[in-house]
Amino acid sequence: MSDDEEEALVAAVNATGTLRDQTIIVLLLHTGLRVQELCSLTRQQLHLSKRNGTLRIMGKRKKVREVPLNATAHLALNHYLETLPPGEQYLFPSEKTHRALTGRALGHLITKYAMQAQVIDLSPHDLRHRFEYRMAEVVPLYRLAQIMGHDSLDTTMLYVRGTKQDLQQDQDVEKIAWI
Repeated sequence: MSDDEEEALVAAVNATGTLRDQTIIVLLLHTGLRVQELCSLTRQQLHLSKRNGTLRIMGKRKKVREVPLNATAHLALNHYLETLPPGEQYLFPSEKTHRALTGRALGHLITKYAMQAQVIDLSPHDLRHRFEYRMAEVVPLYRLAQIMGHDSLDTTMLYVRGTKQDLQQDQDVEKIAWI
């Protein structure tokens, strides 16, 4: 997913989406949550202070990790929580069943806004990849593996491979030139 595609997706959901849908897109792009992790989020997993916050995530194999919230995710969640009924168990309930949003429903939601943004073949997992790709530029890989819930740095490395454009723009190899 390119910068332009990300901008188009965010613009599409902001133009036509509900506050719930906008918050879902922001969280996927700014936390790197897996589909099931996002769908099953509850208020009890959310810890917000005035300026920052974390999500306590139960990931694969029931491993618990803390996912930090940046200012964008924090702000989106604060606005969204004001509209969520107090008794609602899940942060993102299905609009039809009021139970946890399903992975399939999340996929349809992403596809809907991707089509509006004219971004081809986009899945919720692609937003996880986008987060990890961007974070790899500023966070050490061992820390990124913790945030993502990976057991191995090899798994993290699968997400952060450079694109052709990155490799063409990369001038780091010139730093070791002898001439």
